[in-house]
Amino acid sequence: MKYEEFRGRSSFSTLEILAFGHGNLIEDPPAGFAARLPLPPLLMVDRILELTANGVRGRLVAERDVHVDDWFFQCHFAGDPVQPGCLGLDAAWQLIGFYCTWRGGLGAGRALGCGEVEFSGQVRPHDHVIRYEITIRRYAELPSSGSAIAVGDATVLVDGQAIYQIQKAKAGLFRNIEYSDYPHPSARSRGGRIES
Repeated sequence: MKYEEFRGRSSFSTLEILAFGHGNLIEDPPAGFAARLPLPPLLMVDRILELTANGVRGRLVAERDVHVDDWFFQCHFAGDPVQPGCLGLDAAWQLIGFYCTWRGGLGAGRALGCGEVEFSGQVRPHDHVIRYEITIRRYAELPSSGSAIAVGDATVLVDGQAIYQIQKAKAGLFRNIEYSDYPHPSARSRGGRIES
């Protein structure tokens, strides 16, 4: 699809999310566009049902189907399979980074932290659907670089029951940080501070 269409969409299918992860959803990305979602098995989203913006605020709603043979149930834990809570948090970061891209930010996405996380439930192998409801509290673009940052509060539900509350989850897009020549050693093959 064209970049203009991408920016105008309010929902994305599984195939579109996978194409975005592979970097081939948008035919005419602007200069500096480097955002991706993780690919399976780390991709924690199957579909985005709602994307809205209202000034610096916004909202996302997305879902992931639970499968009895999901990779994490095989190892976390033997005899007591449960989805790691960190994967629900990562889903929020994935979606907030996607939101930054959808709003027009440029660069590669990175999680930046969060405030408080509270778990009151769990995801088990015979559950059906995980739902992520995220309220974007603030979205900002950094004019000097085209980078963008968003902060949001998330509720994670399984089969309609709220099981996580995440406050002030932060993710952003940053220019000139992607390591596209992996696995070859290069200027970006090591970590360090991200400067906006």
